[in-house]
Amino acid sequence: MKQETILITGANGQIGSVLTQVLREQHGVDSVIPTDIREPKKTTEAPFELLDVLDEERFKQLVLRYDVTQIYHLAAVLSASGEKMPQKAWNINMTSLLNVLELARKFKLKVFFPSSIAVFGLTTPNRMTPQVTITEPSTIYGISKVAGEHWCNYYYEKFGVDVRSMRYPGIIGYRSLPGGGTTDYAVEIYHAAVKREPYSCFLSPNTRLPMMFMDDAIRATIQLMETPIERINIRTSYNLAGMSFTPAEIAKSIQKHLPKFKVSYAPDFRQQIASTWVESIDDSHARADWDWNPKYNLSTMTETMLEKLAEQYNQMEYS
Repeated sequence: MKQETILITGANGQIGSVLTQVLREQHGVDSVIPTDIREPKKTTEAPFELLDVLDEERFKQLVLRYDVTQIYHLAAVLSASGEKMPQKAWNINMTSLLNVLELARKFKLKVFFPSSIAVFGLTTPNRMTPQVTITEPSTIYGISKVAGEHWCNYYYEKFGVDVRSMRYPGIIGYRSLPGGGTTDYAVEIYHAAVKREPYSCFLSPNTRLPMMFMDDAIRATIQLMETPIERINIRTSYNLAGMSFTPAEIAKSIQKHLPKFKVSYAPDFRQQIASTWVESIDDSHARADWDWNPKYNLSTMTETMLEKLAEQYNQMEYS
């Protein structure tokens, strides 16, 4: 069997930085090539390549140089950032995906494309949102993800490209920081709590959204990519669920461990985005097709986040 060589775009981001580490543990350091438009903050001897995902020729050169077999295409402008520069966000999100799909077609590569709950909108069923449903998003990020899902399905149907996708909920982790999403508060709030600082939340206290702990998200991503091809029945994007909660509920879960932690609420433009998203997700197709099952709930996630962040901040204090 040919050795897998995996190229990751957007590898400096919240998911990419963790995914790179986990994939290297599984496949070996030299078999995973992280790329991004900027150098990582921490430099190592391990391979890393600068890549503007709009540069099709540079992309092709890297695929050929490293004999790439898989691409995890994580580079994108996220929901909140995208609303500040919609045309640029559309160009980056769509042109980069088409570059990836064309490379996959020409060189027979397997592709992972992350979609998002941002594909849903006010007309979507709000609770236990089904796999096949109305997708009428109100953000440029969501619009680009809907279009991306259909491009992925098109390349599978037309050219046989093995492209796989899931709709991520909000992702929460301790090993990396978010980068301009509407659910960023759910990471920021833990950092504030561990630093013994009050937190001002940019969403209202009762805004319920689907969320997932980073470890579950990474496990789901790799699990989907490793599932035998005959079990993959959805080529747009799989619904994926972990848990759903509100800012008030996450604050309460933290206060069980840190009773003096204070949270206030000052909703901004991100509240308008969040108000168009759904509250909970039906991911029964993912569970049936590739045995998906989350391990973390709000309580276990809070315990882990507080413990791991406390370790990190203590190390920073004494370094």
